[in-house]
Amino acid sequence: MLSKVTRGFSHANIKPRATQLLINGKFVNSSTGKTFDTFNPATEEKIASVQEATVEDVNKAVKAARNAFDNGPWRRMGAAERGRLMYKLADLVEKNFDEIAALEALDNGKPFGFAKAADINLVVRTLRYYAGWADKIHG
Repeated sequence: MLSKVTRGFSHANIKPRATQLLINGKFVNSSTGKTFDTFNPATEEKIASVQEATVEDVNKAVKAARNAFDNGPWRRMGAAERGRLMYKLADLVEKNFDEIAALEALDNGKPFGFAKAADINLVVRTLRYYAGWADKIHG
């Protein structure tokens, strides 16, 4: 069952925990260290300063992703295990449902309730849907 509206939950003080680039499984600064500010479009308040990826950073990320696909465990992993990991991801999103919905609301300037009921709810449902198909697709 998906998270219900949490009594006493305050999304007013939610701040992003990670503002770096995720490359090769690690949070890193951009190659230049340059950042840009992101704002809540509803209030024009600054949410955070985040790393500004360069072409070099994107190329590193693409190379790392290609290497992970070619040489990492996912490609050789059985379908049932892939499904299990996707269910685990859905569980983690659900565990952090309110925080993720609050960040989505801030970043898009939308009401918290809408981000929670529609956006994040659909993320969890979509992950679970495809996790269920992981061991049923053949050919």
